[in-house]
Amino acid sequence: MPGKVADFLRAAELDDAERAALDQGVTVRRGQGYILRVSATTAVHRQLLGHCRPRIE
Repeated sequence: MPGKVADFLRAAELDDAERAALDQGVTVRRGQGYILRVSATTAVHRQLLGHCRPRIE
């Protein structure tokens, strides 16, 4: 995942499995930024994506 997304998720309220996936991710430098390689179950990936989804009211 892009570094900006990872930074956003680190500031969000996450459950233990999501927080562990981010904490165990591998940071890979890419130009001026970075990506975070996360190994987790499909359910955890979907939960993380759900936190990034814009909220329409």
